[in-house]
Amino acid sequence: MAQSATTTPEAPRDSVALRAKRLSRRRNTRAALLFISPWIIGFLVFTAWPIVYSAYLSLTDYDVLNDPSFIGLENYQEMVEDPKIRLALWNTFYFTVLQVPLYVMVSLGLALLLDKAGRAAGFFRTAFFLPKMTPPVAVGILLLLLFNGQDGLINTVLGWVGVDGPAWTTDPTWVKPGLILISLWSVGSSVIILLAALQNVPQELYDSARVDGAGWWQQTFKITIPMISGALFFIFIVNTIAAFQTFTEAYTAYFGAGNSTYSNDAALFYVIYLFQQGFEFLNMGYASAMAWLLFVIIMIFTAIQMLASRRFVYYEGEQR
Repeated sequence: MAQSATTTPEAPRDSVALRAKRLSRRRNTRAALLFISPWIIGFLVFTAWPIVYSAYLSLTDYDVLNDPSFIGLENYQEMVEDPKIRLALWNTFYFTVLQVPLYVMVSLGLALLLDKAGRAAGFFRTAFFLPKMTPPVAVGILLLLLFNGQDGLINTVLGWVGVDGPAWTTDPTWVKPGLILISLWSVGSSVIILLAALQNVPQELYDSARVDGAGWWQQTFKITIPMISGALFFIFIVNTIAAFQTFTEAYTAYFGAGNSTYSNDAALFYVIYLFQQGFEFLNMGYASAMAWLLFVIIMIFTAIQMLASRRFVYYEGEQR
């Protein structure tokens, strides 16, 4: 009885403290929601609603000028029979498969060099990143200037070493390689990310490897790449998504006003054809269906990459 009399008054105190804690938590939650409400509203209005509405439009015949009329899956059936869809998908896959690994390797190579730059690293960080600030439209124009088959800088330099450069901008065989090379103009942001990852690799690992007789190549492949694999994976997946959506540079160079080049089909990427259907031909329902197909393709590739990352990507502190 004495023990019961001693513990009974504590129960109301615990209850009051618990209610106060819950009340404080609700207040914090309401405050947090209030602060992020502009983002929530913006997301719902400018992202979520357009996504949902585009799914509806993909099932309609809609020319922007008139109200959409429901036609079911006809847009998707038409996509199966459209030869330009196959051409655009082939061009996009070709570009992605070659551009993404090359982009990652060039970024990694520059980051490794920059990591050894010492006091000059600050200057080179700025120098590598500045091209990223170039507007994509300007990069498209730069493509035509650098890769001009007759008097472009690339072929001029190749001529100095006795190589007859190809017609980069007019020969369909060389259009996509030219676009892949010009895309390397903007590797600066990836270089900075990889440089930050490199500088976080513990120096003790390299010291131990040198004591064991490991050379530079062994240190790079056994220590450096595994330790920065998280950053590499991030760059790989982000640039894969960007490559599937490549548009501005190719459109500026080969589909801009007054462009009379005869190799447009070689540069007809999927998003360019989607843009043409939606905003040039006003087939907005068909363009919406194309957008959803692209969304599914990107999701499939992203899922494959995420699954592969479980085996190849190392995160510090992760238990294996």
